[in-house]
Amino acid sequence: MTFKYNNPSHSKKVVSAVLAGMMALSAGGAAMAAESTEAEQSQTAAVSNTTAPAGLFSDIKVGYWAEKHVYKLANQGILLGNNGLFRPGDAVTQQEAVTMAIRFMNQEGQLNDSTATALPTNMEVGNYFKPYVALALQLGLIDKTEEATVDVSKTTWGQKPASREWITKLLIRSLNKEAEAKAQNSQSTGFADDASISTDGKGYVNLAVSLELAKGVEGNKFNPTGSVTRAQLATFFSRGEALTDTAYLNTYTGYVTGLKDGQISLLVDGKVTNFTVNSSTPYFTKDSETRATEPNVQLYTKVQVVGSAGNAAYVEVIDATPQVESVEGTFARSLSGNKIGIFVGENYETYGYDEATAFIDQNGNAIKLTDITADSIIEVQRETFSADKKTVAIRVKSGIVNKSDSGVIAEVSTTGKTIKFTNAAGTTEQFTYGDNLIIRYQDRILSLAELKAGSTVKYTVKDSVLQSIELSQGVEQSVRGTLVEIGGNQSTLTFKREGGSLEAKLLAENPEVVINGIQDASLSDLITDATNGDQVELTLNGEDRVTRIQVIGRQMEPMNGASVVSYNSKTKVLTVLDSNKKPFVFTLDDKTKLDYNTTKPTLAGLESLLNEGRKLDLTYVGTRALSVKVIYKYEGTLSGMDTNKKTISVLSGNQTITVPYSTVPAVEIYNKSGASLSDLKIGDKVTVTLGSNQDYVQKVSLNTVAQLEVVSVETNGRVRVKSDSLTSQFYVDQAVLTGESGQSITASQLTAGNLINVTFEGTTPKAVQVVKRTLAEVTSVDATSVTLKLFNGQSETVPVSGAVKVIKSGSTLTTLNSLTVGDRVEMTKDTDNSTRFRVMTIMSKQFWSYDAVGNQILVKRESTSDTNYRFALGTGVFVHQGDNTLSVQSLKDNDNIVLYLLNNVIMEIQKQ
Repeated sequence: MTFKYNNPSHSKKVVSAVLAGMMALSAGGAAMAAESTEAEQSQTAAVSNTTAPAGLFSDIKVGYWAEKHVYKLANQGILLGNNGLFRPGDAVTQQEAVTMAIRFMNQEGQLNDSTATALPTNMEVGNYFKPYVALALQLGLIDKTEEATVDVSKTTWGQKPASREWITKLLIRSLNKEAEAKAQNSQSTGFADDASISTDGKGYVNLAVSLELAKGVEGNKFNPTGSVTRAQLATFFSRGEALTDTAYLNTYTGYVTGLKDGQISLLVDGKVTNFTVNSSTPYFTKDSETRATEPNVQLYTKVQVVGSAGNAAYVEVIDATPQVESVEGTFARSLSGNKIGIFVGENYETYGYDEATAFIDQNGNAIKLTDITADSIIEVQRETFSADKKTVAIRVKSGIVNKSDSGVIAEVSTTGKTIKFTNAAGTTEQFTYGDNLIIRYQDRILSLAELKAGSTVKYTVKDSVLQSIELSQGVEQSVRGTLVEIGGNQSTLTFKREGGSLEAKLLAENPEVVINGIQDASLSDLITDATNGDQVELTLNGEDRVTRIQVIGRQMEPMNGASVVSYNSKTKVLTVLDSNKKPFVFTLDDKTKLDYNTTKPTLAGLESLLNEGRKLDLTYVGTRALSVKVIYKYEGTLSGMDTNKKTISVLSGNQTITVPYSTVPAVEIYNKSGASLSDLKIGDKVTVTLGSNQDYVQKVSLNTVAQLEVVSVETNGRVRVKSDSLTSQFYVDQAVLTGESGQSITASQLTAGNLINVTFEGTTPKAVQVVKRTLAEVTSVDATSVTLKLFNGQSETVPVSGAVKVIKSGSTLTTLNSLTVGDRVEMTKDTDNSTRFRVMTIMSKQFWSYDAVGNQILVKRESTSDTNYRFALGTGVFVHQGDNTLSVQSLKDNDNIVLYLLNNVIMEIQKQ
């Protein structure tokens, strides 16, 4: 390489692009220095001739902010380590900075050991660094006269930490900008510590600032004596590579011409080079500092590979746009000499192809040239990065398809008469079908209705129309019949098909039972009999096991408000009068569902209550009682309270029930002690509990739904919760618990931080549902949707219909336009099913310390009277700087941070 001192435009590009991103040169040494861990602050860092390991240095972990740059330069040989360590957080020494600069400029070939002996006596450096420093003096990167005045009484010249001003000079000179810098020496830098910058350094600082290379630190200071870390300097050199024409060792930049398992092919200067890749190969992109979670390299994109001996040690996508051009036309025929003829409009054109050209059908599947039929519309794709403009792909856009393949059913559309498949290659393709389509499983012909998404199949296409589909496994189907018997171990079921004979089927584990009028029905609720058994529809899975049993046609009748006439405990015969005083006789058995004022009802416990006059609700079929409920409460809407007549009326279903009271009944309301009847109003949802003789009101419970945050869960089923700043507790062992998707869960599956909707009967929780809670940043919003950037970095567009609540600055607003881009929000469903956004409060603070015991942070007080300096951390608090996720323990004293809070609890910390 020829070091280009005489190309000002080139130098300006290098300066402005590289240092604008890297040399922010901010507080305490540099902006990025605060990213280093305490372990990285060792003062023993030294560059030696120990080569870097094949992977990262042991002190550069995956996800480290400078991992990309250190990893690349290490594999290029620009960075060398010391016993496998890089020590990225150490202040870079002057001899290290000079050495890295020489390697970066690829000037190591100019090193001369003999000239090293002529170093000035005050410029004492390690033996390894002497030739580098001597060459830097020759190139004018450092000035002998300036360095002669350096104080070396406390440390040698080489071991002296490179200051911000010194690094600025080194960089400006390396870019041949010294003349421009000196022309500005007489101008003030404008920084508050301008007097601390040397007279002959002001011009370098002015130029660096004007070119947006350097920025000030807090208090509008430049801090000229502040240090620069080794990781920062590595980042500068790495970014600078993209703007130079230097040929670096083991570095190849070109266009991807081939991608195979374990291999990537790159066209570099007209020659294809193959590189081996594996699961540990790191992938990066030009515009991101963090490692890509998975390879995302596409054909014909511009890529840089660092590697040796055909092995890729580093892959970076420079330009993710495929460099191809397309020509569309009508296929005419194939020609000799590996060419095809097509009509483009009215013009006949020919295009060549070779063994690397891909032939693809309209569904993205590989085909042969002979599979393309005349008059098919095709697209010829040619690369644009070489003079040959080779044909890389010939794609059929529409044409006749004849093929057989295997795959999985993705979608069946009876309206469009199409079936979509995901074939064996993982590509989605869609074909139409006609009335002659044959669907088969083994020796059985199936109907189109039995073809389900997810089924594994083989299929045949002729003239672009589906001809046959063969299932490789059974499909779900439904049959009807009369239920005859459930096996003793509840593993088999016997039924009589409609118009057929008896059949036995195995039951799947926990089959679903659906009976109209019975909630959470089970196998024990089914009526089995050879002649009078339930009429059922059975759902059979692909293994021919029963997964669902739905009772159809059962003539189950309800009877509400019946009065007991008598009950015989020996014969289990119950005689009652309905509300019209008409007598009925029922038989109870071990399958009868029981309900009375207990959590574990038994028939023996019920029998003691079946005295004359007791009021019951029943369901029955014929003379068999399916359920018996002793009326001990009424649930409904409060429709009347007459304190003179001492009655309470409740609309339950379509019936108004009025119950008297002799003494004022107790009133229970969640989170309200000492409640009374005056706290109730007409229209409230209530539960009225009766006395032991069912003749008076004992208690009125207000039915409410509250949204609460779980603080802790105890093993005995007690849950501590909070709403805003109020904390309470209750037991959920008798409540119905469901997760975000409505699935049944146990109390042990609740965790701190869960948001839950709790349905209370008075103070007793009857149902608990976990509410999906999304914490994110608003990136766009319109009248019907909100796009959010989640804490994991993913983006999600949420359509919003129905009622909306935006809680912002203490006000509740009802339109999405109340949100603004940049708002941090908590998105949930409120208790009334409206979509709710709670906008977080924002505070800018300076970090002080972290209290791990109290799980809180302390910030610097703004004045002696400031008492708002201690903040609790929310569960899973998101701490980050830009797109880099941090731990709260990594924050340092005086770090500038932005806090995002809900109810004074921190949900997000953004480090500046």
